[in-house]
Amino acid sequence: MTFRIATIADIHHGAPSHTKRGDTALSLMADFAAWANAEAPDLVLDLGDRISDIDETTDLRLEAEVAEAFKAVNAPIHHVNGNHDRDHLTTAQNEKILGQSLGNDVLDCGDWQIALWRADPKISRGTDRIGFDLPEPDLLWLSRTMQAAEKPTLVVSHVPVSGHGQTGNYYFERNPGVSRYPQSDRARQALSQARVPVVCLSGHVHWNTVTTVDGITHLTQQSLTESFTTQGAPAAAWGMIELSDTLHWQVFGADPFEARITPKPGRWTPALMPF
Repeated sequence: MTFRIATIADIHHGAPSHTKRGDTALSLMADFAAWANAEAPDLVLDLGDRISDIDETTDLRLEAEVAEAFKAVNAPIHHVNGNHDRDHLTTAQNEKILGQSLGNDVLDCGDWQIALWRADPKISRGTDRIGFDLPEPDLLWLSRTMQAAEKPTLVVSHVPVSGHGQTGNYYFERNPGVSRYPQSDRARQALSQARVPVVCLSGHVHWNTVTTVDGITHLTQQSLTESFTTQGAPAAAWGMIELSDTLHWQVFGADPFEARITPKPGRWTPALMPF
């Protein structure tokens, strides 16, 4: 049995900023809703960064406008917070607007399960460091969920943990530290505890990528409104994942991408020591 998931990432509703075409977000959301309703997926995953943050008052309005746009989608929707959703708003404020809990959760999808790893993506801005800080309870939840997994698992988060290179990325080539959690190595160790096939899906980095680490495939999906790969026009990106004995992922729009993966439960041989 195939389980179908529509995916959307980094909507960034708001004023245009750098290469984000946030001014097109709501019209593209209407297009996404029409597409999703025609495709009738089993569920929809929102990978976070629904807005481009300004301040609390503005962000509350922007988040509410995105939540209203999602109401046009017929399928069940599961949201993940992104860092821009958390800059000025609490998790509780996001939960109230979206009408659902944003805690870590596991969804049964038949032959697969989805681990909604909603690790807090708030960026800390100190005098000596700007970046994420993965909360220990979120890391422990991931570890325990991987140890207990009895069926292939799609791990969903806003921030990727693969540690893959950012060469060529408009935002992160020169700022790789904010493309991932500083504790990403510990997150990968938690993933490696699974005895079942695992695939990870994230947003945040605004491009389509496939990276395999220790036998686990990590996917990142392009932003709905990003334009650095599309010469100033919004990418209008959304995706479809089909879970069966393989994972088939397609991203549509102006920056299309496709991958088919046959995930395996085994991990790789540990890396050789320096020579």
